[in-house]
Formats: sequence, C-alpha cells, structure tokens
Amino acid sequence: MSKKVITFGEIMLRLAPEGYFRFVQAETYGATFGGGEANVAVSLANYGMDAKFVTKLPKHEIGQAAVNSLRRYGVDTSFIARGGDRVGIYYLEKGASQRPSKVIYDRAGSSIAAASTADFNWDEIFQGVDWFHFTGITPALGDNVTEICLEACKAAKEKGITISCDLNYRNKLWSKEKAKEVMTELCQYVDVCIANEEDASDVFGIKASDTDVTSGKVNHEGYKEVAKKLADQFGFQKVAITLRGSISANDNNWAAMLYVDGEYYFSKSYLMHIVDRVGGGDSFGGGLIYASLNDFAPQDTIEFAVAASCLKHSIEGDFNQVSVDEVLKLAGGDASGRVQR
Repeated sequence: MSKKVITFGEIMLRLAPEGYFRFVQAETYGATFGGGEANVAVSLANYGMDAKFVTKLPKHEIGQAAVNSLRRYGVDTSFIARGGDRVGIYYLEKGASQRPSKVIYDRAGSSIAAASTADFNWDEIFQGVDWFHFTGITPALGDNVTEICLEACKAAKEKGITISCDLNYRNKLWSKEKAKEVMTELCQYVDVCIANEEDASDVFGIKASDTDVTSGKVNHEGYKEVAKKLADQFGFQKVAITLRGSISANDNNWAAMLYVDGEYYFSKSYLMHIVDRVGGGDSFGGGLIYASLNDFAPQDTIEFAVAASCLKHSIEGDFNQVSVDEVLKLAGGDASGRVQR
C-alpha cells in the first residue's frame, strides 16, 4: 500500500517573461503555478505516492486553476480550504550568465496568509498519514499561519507521523530574528531537517567554516559541523544539506550531504547547466521523502534526492516532471544525457 504524505503551504500564480527577457522588456508573461510544499507534493505524486496538498485558496476561477494544476499530476486536493480573496503571485525573471534570477512577490493578503486555525481540521487531515512536510516559507506568512503550522505539528506528533521541514529562509518575508524565534519553536517537532548552505546560518546562526557560497567554494567538513549542531540542538533524526556551488546563473555544481545516526553521507557531485532553478530545493525534498519512505539505505537516499533535484534544474516551471526510473538511472551513474530511443 502506498505511503501517504501531507504537505502544507502556499501555492502561487507564477508569472514569468518568456525565455531570458527582463521584467522591463517583457510584453507577455507565462502563467503557471508553484510553491515550496506544492512542488514537493507534485514530485511525490509523480513517483506514485499518495500525496495530499493542504492550503487555502479563493473560490474564484484563479483559485480553481491552482487546484487544477495540482490535480493534473494526481495530487489529492480534497483538504484544500476555500475562501478569501486572492491567490498569491510571484514574478520570476530568469538569470543568465553573471546576471542572477530575480523574484518579486505579490502575495500579501492571499487566502492562506489570511487563514485561521479554524480552516483546518488536522485530526481529519492526518488520518492514515505517514509523513508531514512544510517549509520555513509558510510560517513566514504571518503569526496566524505560524499558529496553524504549530497546530499541525502537534497533531502530527501525537499521531506518530514523521515531520520534515525545509528551513527555506526568505529575507523578503521576515527578519532573521523572527525566523529564529519561530523556527526554534517549530523545529522541536521536526524529525527530518532540510537546509541549504545558507539557511542554517540565516535562521540559527550556525555557519559552515571555510565556505563561501558566492565564490562557489563548499567545504565538506564545515557542513558536517553544521549538520551535527542542528541535530544536537533539536534532536533531528536526519539532517540533509544541499551543497550548491554557484559558478554562474546558468552553471552550478550540485551535491548534498545526509547526516543520520552520527554518520555522514555525501552524494556524487553534478555540474548542472540550468534551465530553471526554481523548485530545485523542493525536488530535493521530494526525493528525500520518497527514498526515506521506501526504506532506501542512507547513501542511496541522498543519491536519489540529489539526482531528482539535478534533473529538476533541466525542467521549466516549478514542478519536477520526472519518474522514479529516470531518477534511478541518473543516480546509478548515467549522466550522459544521450538520446533514448
């Protein structure tokens, strides 16, 4: 029987100029949907998992379009609360070469940002569920949403559900001080912590020594320290840290580390030529959850998660449109990109 996963957060309308046009050049915008936890749910549904996404969306047609975008991939939307006035929007300008990508949010007052604890019956939502996932973006939407996250974590913990959190610090949503205060409380309930090379530093002040992400220099020993400190502070069962070495907006080195039971597991490293990096971290989280729920060994778990994320960087849009077989093939060493016929 397929394991059940709940993810909770905000799905937004993504408006992006065609190709590499800048905002100030664009005359048309492509409209798709995406958002941290929704992206994870789509990944898992594509892998054949029973994935449910929980949020609040307006009853109007744009809200319905967001629901439909998830249904298209087999994500269960039956626990999405309906109400409020607006779907959050984000604008994405794709970077190229030495020009970085840019994101502009227009999400204040969205349905989920204005939601209350009364909108969600976690006892009902968590019936028969194995895993609950959220990110640091969701409590950043407001104190009311923090309260909803806290209720969800407490309910999941009571039912013995594994809880994962991607720290995902966003400085456009809240301060480091506020993030530290809120995430310190929420992380007491978390079993599996996912972070990137900057999150642990931004949220908890835990820094990797001898590492400079802007120069693309990543020190493995420094991240061992970070993972151990996070696990020791919060009692996490697993800490996964993605290691992105940025060469340019188009080319990154990509790897990750998993810390579990006092052991460190490093994935192989990929040199990626990027088509779309938004959702890259979420695809890593989806891969990690899938591998964990299917009892992969730790080394195989981190290889699967990194390979899944590597493939996502080649795909337009927020959602990772890959199968388990494609991920396993890359994780197994076939990175040639040769035509399959």
